[in-house]
Amino acid sequence: MQLSVYQRLTLGFFLSASIAFFSSIAVAKPLPPLSHCSHGLSRFDELKYPSSFKHFDYVNPNAPKGGEISLFVHGTFDSLNPYSAKGMTPALAPSYNYMRYGFSESNEPLMIGTGQYSPSGDEIQSAYGLIASSVEYADDNRWIIFHLRPEARFHDGIPVTADDVVFSYQELREKGHPRYRVQLEPVKKVEKLDDHKVRFTFAQAGTRSQLLRVAELPVLPRHYWSKHDISKSTLEPVLNSGPYKITAVKPGVSVTFSRVKDYWGRDLPVNKGRYNFDKITLYFHRDYHMAFESFKAGGHDLHLEVIAKHWNTGYNFPAVREGKVRKRLIPHQMAYGSSFMFFNTRRKPFNDRRVRQAISLMFDFEWVNRSIFYSAYKRSHSYFPNSPMASKGLPDKAEMQWLDPWKEKLPPELLTQPFKPAQTSGNGSIRPQQIQALALLKEAGWELRGNTLRNRKTGKPMRFSFLEQGAGSETYLLPLKRNLETIGIEMNLVRADAAQYIRQVRAHDYDMVLRILPQSLAPDAELFDYFHSERADAEGSHNLAGIKHPAIDALLEKIPEARSSAELKSLTRSLDRILLWQHYGIPKWYSDSMRVAHRDVFAWPEKAPIYTTPFSTWWRKDLPVKN
Repeated sequence: MQLSVYQRLTLGFFLSASIAFFSSIAVAKPLPPLSHCSHGLSRFDELKYPSSFKHFDYVNPNAPKGGEISLFVHGTFDSLNPYSAKGMTPALAPSYNYMRYGFSESNEPLMIGTGQYSPSGDEIQSAYGLIASSVEYADDNRWIIFHLRPEARFHDGIPVTADDVVFSYQELREKGHPRYRVQLEPVKKVEKLDDHKVRFTFAQAGTRSQLLRVAELPVLPRHYWSKHDISKSTLEPVLNSGPYKITAVKPGVSVTFSRVKDYWGRDLPVNKGRYNFDKITLYFHRDYHMAFESFKAGGHDLHLEVIAKHWNTGYNFPAVREGKVRKRLIPHQMAYGSSFMFFNTRRKPFNDRRVRQAISLMFDFEWVNRSIFYSAYKRSHSYFPNSPMASKGLPDKAEMQWLDPWKEKLPPELLTQPFKPAQTSGNGSIRPQQIQALALLKEAGWELRGNTLRNRKTGKPMRFSFLEQGAGSETYLLPLKRNLETIGIEMNLVRADAAQYIRQVRAHDYDMVLRILPQSLAPDAELFDYFHSERADAEGSHNLAGIKHPAIDALLEKIPEARSSAELKSLTRSLDRILLWQHYGIPKWYSDSMRVAHRDVFAWPEKAPIYTTPFSTWWRKDLPVKN
């Protein structure tokens, strides 16, 4: 068929236009991802509080300001620089009860509510603006822009600007404590857009988890730290920006924080009803019993009781009988932390899983709990006790997708049996556990010769030391020591003072050590420091057991990428199972309530936060409440 000139022209035009159109598609750059604007961040779900919120539900916005409160902290300190790996600051006191009180370091982050120690009180892993009033972030989470509040000030009155944020990132990543390098590792660059706007760009797209990591970045005053070495310890109070500042220091004894009267953020919704005391003094005690005696004598106002015997038998002193001291059990749903007696697998014989399991069998928790702790505790079956992240029963279908590729490198029982620590009758008889332990040790190349367990090849006895701080742990370590002696193992208790203890733990210089690894209800980057192979030989890391396992590494690298709460649970539970069945430590115990004793001078809101401590919302009841 012959086309007319008109038809040929029309067809030619159509073809030319089509070619041009499709060519433009072929060479066009991809559209940038959509962006979001918000007053806050949440890892998975919607934020509980809208942009118009006035205060958190668990505070009294009309709580009066004034008065004092004094608290007990276990341990000591020799530095007031929380950003350095050197020295021990109040924020790093060994028991972490400073943070449990809810009075954290006095420097502000970009947003509040993201960290392990300052979570939102009634929702899991969310953050609301503090120094930053709002954020913009990409749909693929490759970048985030923080809009800074012009009114934000350091304690010397100098405004907080984008330059301070950029400086904070660079300084902490290059010279700060190793935890900041882990926290900021996903960041590719940080740019000042204007005096009150700063953008973080990540090396790759990811989940909102990486946004939350930078949201909790403390903003340092550039003009101060440019003249001071952030890597060094110091007993000089550093310049901050928060509701309190340090006004008195007695090295190793006490630290006093005073409320900043003209604190720039006092009227923000995230601060309403909080930080009500004019003065907070932390008293440090290396011994829990001495701390309790101090409390009885009026040495401090608020006492978190960690010794079950004290709680059950010690509160019959005059102030209690007269109603001047009150006892309260405060239920909570806080992540308790991984409380374990860790084996150092860098050293023999703890590089053998069978040896670790055998020694674990000798810990008679039921007897200890009944005889020493007045049945106050629950045995931990997880690295995430009191948390929905804890593994239970057998792996489900979702967990199997993570575990199945590694089944050749996992203990077979992991897939066929629920993990459960050995359970005894509680009457002190552990004959079944002794038989099982000796069978494992025989399989590992050890045998009883007389009353001593010896290596079959070398003839050397099994001896190791347990590094401890203070005498409090000996109440349950001495029974473990006696039980080990019944199968020929010698465990020596080595007590170190606080400073020496921290030095040895940082250098991983121990055979066994007792520690609590703080956890959150939505685990994230902190797990990398606890369990990843890259951190096993890094000085100062919290990989206390020296864990190096490819399946654990693979799960740790996927956890920050979890796209939903369900996926995070399946990943974390899978990780939990491997850690437990590898017997890297002996699980201890936990409680789902706080034992609190206090002078009868405080009042508190009707509703308490369930995911954090309530004490920063308390006030002196002798002060009038404004309506």
